[in-house]
Amino acid sequence: MKIVLTGSLGHISLPLTKELVQKGHNVIVISSKAERQKDIEALGAKAAIGQVEDADFLTFTFKGADAVYTMIPPGNYFNSDFDIMAHCKKLANNFSQAIQKAGVKRVVHLSSIGAHMEKGSGLILFHRAVEDILDKLPGVGITFMRPVGFYYNLYSFVPLIKRDGLIASNFGGDKMLIWVSPVDIASAIAEEVVTPLSGRKVIYVASDLLTGNETARILGEAIGKPDLKWFVIPDEQAKAGLIAAGMNPKIAAGMVEMYSAQQNGSLTEDYYLHPPKVLGKVKLKDFAKEFANAFK
Repeated sequence: MKIVLTGSLGHISLPLTKELVQKGHNVIVISSKAERQKDIEALGAKAAIGQVEDADFLTFTFKGADAVYTMIPPGNYFNSDFDIMAHCKKLANNFSQAIQKAGVKRVVHLSSIGAHMEKGSGLILFHRAVEDILDKLPGVGITFMRPVGFYYNLYSFVPLIKRDGLIASNFGGDKMLIWVSPVDIASAIAEEVVTPLSGRKVIYVASDLLTGNETARILGEAIGKPDLKWFVIPDEQAKAGLIAAGMNPKIAAGMVEMYSAQQNGSLTEDYYLHPPKVLGKVKLKDFAKEFANAFK
């Protein structure tokens, strides 16, 4: 199959490219950085250098594809002028236009847990907006992949652990958290992107389920701090900390609302109604080794 991937060689697209090439597919990887071309080609894939902000470039690249994997690249949360919703809607409309014009009939899109919510999910509302735009595409089979919390988000706690010897946020503690490895997401996408589909499908992807306290204990043991604790702090305190660190205030508010929805269970309620049949292979104890290397 001819499969076009967005996401360059990021956390998900790198293992996804490797797996699809290994399985004999003709893989084209879109990247905005020309220096990535040699790395992409070294994997046995073809590079398409251009911007996802350019709908004409996307249309040209998507032509002849049997399937396309789309994702919204992250923006700069510390840019005070960054409008995350406008950014995401623009890219979603670009994808929609290119998919239609290029005649693509199979799409797998990276969304997020919580995208079932119409309000109260904070930053996840942009994933809902993107799903709504793509959902209007006629005659295209679309799978919305909804991964849970990424392991690598835990790296954001490294400075706090080093400074105060603890983890603190407005979620976690004794509440159950659902974690996922990008490698497991890539495996799920690799399977789904070659699976025929008419209509729409939602797939949740997860690797491990642990409370915040269990998460802290496993990470603590890996870094030589077996008594590491996870403290839950008020929403306003969490937001003030993010703003003090330089985060765009609107994005900080959206992030805190997202974590609050996780803490009260609304963010994960649809996951528990439609959980994955099998959890991924990469467990938190596996990731903890990587975390320990980063912590040094």
